[in-house]
Amino acid sequence: MKFIDRLRRAWAAQQSLLCVGLDPDPARFPRLLATSAHPIFEFGRAIVDATADLVCAFKPQIAYYAAARAEAELEMTIAHIRQHHPEIPVILDAKRGDIGSTAGMYAREAFERYHADAVTVNPYLGFDSLKPFLDFADKGVIVLCRTSNPGAREVQDLESGGRKLYQRIAEMAARDWNANANVLLVVGATYPQELRQIRAIVGDMPILVPGVGAQGGDVAAVLANGATADGTGLIISSSRAVLYAGGGDDYAQAARAAALKLRDEINQCRKQS
Repeated sequence: MKFIDRLRRAWAAQQSLLCVGLDPDPARFPRLLATSAHPIFEFGRAIVDATADLVCAFKPQIAYYAAARAEAELEMTIAHIRQHHPEIPVILDAKRGDIGSTAGMYAREAFERYHADAVTVNPYLGFDSLKPFLDFADKGVIVLCRTSNPGAREVQDLESGGRKLYQRIAEMAARDWNANANVLLVVGATYPQELRQIRAIVGDMPILVPGVGAQGGDVAAVLANGATADGTGLIISSSRAVLYAGGGDDYAQAARAAALKLRDEINQCRKQS
């Protein structure tokens, strides 16, 4: 099954556009994990199990695992999701982008080593750097378009052929790169007007929207500017605001409460939109 179809099925079955990002920082873990042989896996497993019925996707950020030399625990986490929550797609947040031969290895890393359903990629090197990912036709390729960080304007607002660079990326993604119907875009919740422009360019293409929660993105503005006519089209991602909602031994329950509150806020805004 194609990633887009899995995502649509999750939207409907879970009645949720919420994605929980897995950004495990051992410095913020509760003390009960201090003696665990695999603390990063145990932390992620507890979060996943506590929130799986509330989300349309999980999004592990590879840098948090790699910095801790915990790639094996990333594999364990994804395997756990596959075994216990197979209906939930996994997005590997890696933001890869390199020349074709190296990009091919990155694509194999994401889809063959980690068995992710989708991966985030950087389009700066052009189509040939994206093609090895796109050739995995049943996998999702989520292209950075308008990122949520404050410095995004420095590059993404540059003029290119009479349009902003992020608008050109959206155009190429929809027009030139989506032959396998497996392209999505990243657009930050912190730029709702740009989100509206991009939605107009790409039609019903799904959009991953980080920046809700710790980065201050507004849920109502995201839905008003980015939802498709059927009230879907978005993967609204929150990481730290869910993961670290509580710092004690009940961290998983606190994460569930935060995810439930955000899921319900999203769904209320969907009704209003």
